[in-house]
Amino acid sequence: MVLELLSGLLVSAEIFAFTLLLALPLGLLVALGRMSANPVVSQVFRLYISVVRGTPLMLQILFVYFAPYYLFGMSLARYPRLLATVLAFSMNYAAYFAEIYRGGILAVEAGQWEAAKALGLGRRLTFLRIVLPQMVKRVIPAVGNEVITLVKDTSLAFTIAVTEMFTLAKQLSSANTTMAPLVAAGVFYYVFNYLVAWAMERIERRFAYYR
Repeated sequence: MVLELLSGLLVSAEIFAFTLLLALPLGLLVALGRMSANPVVSQVFRLYISVVRGTPLMLQILFVYFAPYYLFGMSLARYPRLLATVLAFSMNYAAYFAEIYRGGILAVEAGQWEAAKALGLGRRLTFLRIVLPQMVKRVIPAVGNEVITLVKDTSLAFTIAVTEMFTLAKQLSSANTTMAPLVAAGVFYYVFNYLVAWAMERIERRFAYYR
């Protein structure tokens, strides 16, 4: 049982890792688009964030998986379920990360932009060298909360029959008429989240300078 659950945990870890790899930088791009001086660009990203945050992640997983078939006639047999899951998760979490990043950017005092301009720094250099490091420091706790939520949300991959840990635990529990696999899965989730929380705390301490 433990070995089977570990195989499911590996799938959950893959969803988690690939989602973070895509969603963290994508969230920054969405945040910058949301803050664009161009009203059309800003409204497009505002709508994207609104739709993603206003609809269930489960529905988004189904849409990402089935949309290519209904829109383009793409064969579902050639569309890996794990890929669809990662894309849906990345699009979802990018919207949440974008709003967190936007709050962190807006929290940087306007005077720092003005000081950088007076020193002859362009907007791009000012953002990369002055604003971005401060934003990262401020948003780590909020990003950490979303990352922990992501660990638990990986169980939603069952929506399109991805056999991650929770789905496997339910199958084992049903087949053996025992709660032991579900209890074991709960322990695995807790340990996974504990390690993630520990890592995020270490990162937060690393950025806790000038305190």
